[in-house]
Amino acid sequence: MLRTLNRVLLALAGLVLIALGGSVLAVGYGVNPPHWWVHQSEHDVLLTAGERTRWREEGWWWPVVIAALAVLLLLALWWLAAGLRRRHLSALPLDTGGGDSANLRGSALEAALAAHSERLDGVERARVRLRGRPGSPVAHLHLTLAPDAAPLLVQHHAVTRTLKAAKEATGQENMRAEVRMNGVPHGAERVQ
Repeated sequence: MLRTLNRVLLALAGLVLIALGGSVLAVGYGVNPPHWWVHQSEHDVLLTAGERTRWREEGWWWPVVIAALAVLLLLALWWLAAGLRRRHLSALPLDTGGGDSANLRGSALEAALAAHSERLDGVERARVRLRGRPGSPVAHLHLTLAPDAAPLLVQHHAVTRTLKAAKEATGQENMRAEVRMNGVPHGAERVQ
C-alpha cells in the first residue's frame, strides 16, 4: 500500500514538473500560450520586481517562508528515509543452547523455504521474502501453481509443512506467513 502511494505521488510530482517545465520551455521558444498562462512571452520573468518585494516590509513574511521551507525539507527527508529503509530481514538470531547464539542469513532461509515450497504438490515455482523484525519474522511466500493444483490444499500444506519446518529449524515459534498464489498461464484446451 505504502509502496503504491509512493509511486503515485512520485508520478504525479514528475508529471506536474514536466508539464510546467515543458510549457515554460515552449513559451521560451516562441509558442503562443493561452491568455490565462503565467508567462506570455519569452521575455517574461517568473517573479516581477513588485512581486519579489511585495512582502519585504512585513515582519511575519520571512519567518513563515523559512518555516514552510523547513517543513517541506523535513517531509522530503522523511520520505527519502522511508524509501531507503530496508524492509528485508537480513538475519535471524538462533539460540544454539547454553547461552550461545548464532545468526542465520535471511537469504539462506528464503532459499530453503522456496526449495521446500517447490516440493509441494501443485507448486511450479516459489519465491520467498523475509520481512518484519528478528523477533517476529514474516515469510512472504509467492507460489506459482500448476494448472491442475488445488489452491486450498497448497495453502494448507504451505502453512502446515513449510512454515512448520521453518519454525522448527529456527526456533521462531511466532513466525508468520503470508501466502500469495497465482497460476501458470497456459493455452486453452480443445474440446473434441
